[in-house]
Amino acid sequence: MSTRTFRVTVRGVFDGLDAGQRAELLARAADHDVLRAAFTPEGHLSYDLAARSAFTFRFLDSGEAEEDILEATGRAEEAAKAWLDGHGYGYKNLRSQAEDLSQAPLGKRQRREAARKAT
Repeated sequence: MSTRTFRVTVRGVFDGLDAGQRAELLARAADHDVLRAAFTPEGHLSYDLAARSAFTFRFLDSGEAEEDILEATGRAEEAAKAWLDGHGYGYKNLRSQAEDLSQAPLGKRQRREAARKAT
């Protein structure tokens, strides 16, 4: 069996931040800029607190079967909650979206490469 790669996005909104928490997040905003966003096994947090209170975690996971995406999504949600709880940040409206990259459509370059290999 081949290994499947999953990308899981967990989104939410910071809730009830006090002035100190807000200042802490703003001070670390450059490390969490959306332009540096990446899918990683440990999860990458991005936000722009100056614009709005929403945040996004991006996780990279894997599994053997298509059904493993549900477990990967659960792990990602738990990891996001643990990070937020561990830092004492309130949050609400958590929602997740997962993608199995083995099912993702090929991009233009990938289609061209596949066609080249087939000939």
